[in-house]
Amino acid sequence: MELAERAFRIITAEENLDSRVREVVPAGDDLVYWRRVLRMAALCHDIGHLPFSHSAEKELLPEGKTHESLTVDIIKSEEMEEIWGSLTIPLRSEQIAKLAVGQKELKDQPFNQWERILSEIIVGDSFGVDRMDYLLRDSLHAGVVYGKFDQYRLIDTLRILPETDEAGEESVLGVESGGLESAEGLLLARYFMYSQVYYHPVRRAYDLHLQDFLIAWLGGQVPTDLNAFLALTDNEVLVELSKAANDPSHPGHEPARRIASREHFRVLYERNPNDADKNPDAGTAVFKAACDKFGNDDFRHERYTQKSSGTVFPVKERDGRIVSSLAVSEVLKNLPLVNIDYVFVSPEIRGEAGKWLEEQREQIIAQLEEDEQ
Repeated sequence: MELAERAFRIITAEENLDSRVREVVPAGDDLVYWRRVLRMAALCHDIGHLPFSHSAEKELLPEGKTHESLTVDIIKSEEMEEIWGSLTIPLRSEQIAKLAVGQKELKDQPFNQWERILSEIIVGDSFGVDRMDYLLRDSLHAGVVYGKFDQYRLIDTLRILPETDEAGEESVLGVESGGLESAEGLLLARYFMYSQVYYHPVRRAYDLHLQDFLIAWLGGQVPTDLNAFLALTDNEVLVELSKAANDPSHPGHEPARRIASREHFRVLYERNPNDADKNPDAGTAVFKAACDKFGNDDFRHERYTQKSSGTVFPVKERDGRIVSSLAVSEVLKNLPLVNIDYVFVSPEIRGEAGKWLEEQREQIIAQLEEDEQ
């Protein structure tokens, strides 16, 4: 919320308004109203997260439900409607929801240009303050420096800009040229945090065990009734996990035991560029072959390929012209995408499976190539 308001004040300051986009920004009481909507949207942005955030969201929510849709449900709930209506300046819940989750999540609702810009302050791929916040906060609590960048310099150079110099272009968030290095720093920080922290193999192994525990305990689905959903917090999960770890009859005993005793799955195979050159699905081949050889219970497969780095945005040069970020930044043009492919194995058969894979790896990958041909 603090970062969102800081960004709002910068982009709406009279001295920072480009003449080409001035008509997009409201004035007077309307501007005061939208500042309040943005603050509440930023405060409520993650209110729909499941316990332990993303760990088992896809597996535990019914089809069509996401943490963003739950966020919207909570913002528009009867209890919250009373709060929005009781404020000194009453706010409209549908506008808060729009800014909180953005147009990608509310495809069926029309967004005007101003609403798109404000939602971009919170959820934007390039400058969203949600991203700024979690990178800075997670790097602090993880005790690493990967997620740090100059957030204040970046926010101070944010501007509402036309996408290009062409007349009639849509207005979006961009930066003045002096903030380009800070924007590069943010996107590099994201890459390093994903590759070094979020997708660190040990962290991912614990996510998989937690996911297995939650599915077993909750019967495959988290309650989506708002009262029941809000009653399920990290605390309830930790208490149940502790009980399950000590109770062999508990349906979630095995994953809970692994978490509590640090007997987590280890890496059997990870993406190798030489293997990927031969076949991009080498990890899948190893996983399938390992399951065929030893059984499914001792293996897990985790694959993630980043689709976009969020590197395209307008940059205002010192002479006032607008250029694409990719035209002026070699860093952003060549920013790597996170690409991981892990096959995990239980520690009980790690040695045996490792020896087997060392002997069979080339044959497994070659067999996959032959199958595709």
